[in-house]
Amino acid sequence: MILALPPQASPALGASLLRIALGLMWLSHAILLKLMTFGITGLAAWMATQGLPPALAWPLVIAETLGGTLILLGLHGRWASLALLPVLMGATVIHAGNGWVFTSSNGGWEYPVFLLVASVAHILLGDGKLALKRSQA
Repeated sequence: MILALPPQASPALGASLLRIALGLMWLSHAILLKLMTFGITGLAAWMATQGLPPALAWPLVIAETLGGTLILLGLHGRWASLALLPVLMGATVIHAGNGWVFTSSNGGWEYPVFLLVASVAHILLGDGKLALKRSQA
């Protein structure tokens, strides 16, 4: 079955789906994984093993939660995706030696690279429909 949408509607709907999925991913990664699974203490301890200051645990969770919320709502979402790119670049560097797949010891690098590409696509495409305040290019 072929979806019968007007051609001009598809890019805006596609951008919206990308924005919503990306926002939900950031929220689930911050809240479900970092807060509810590892906890701030566990996250801080892990960050120390990676050579990062443990004091960055809370700022990281706050940045991911705030950024994910802004992206999900379409409240200057493109700027939020841009602001979160350094987090994804850092995650890519940290996981680069672990291998491709998330089942690798300490997680693989496919997840942060995919999200980095999705974030760049969001920045380029825009927030799509149903955004509270679309970011201007």
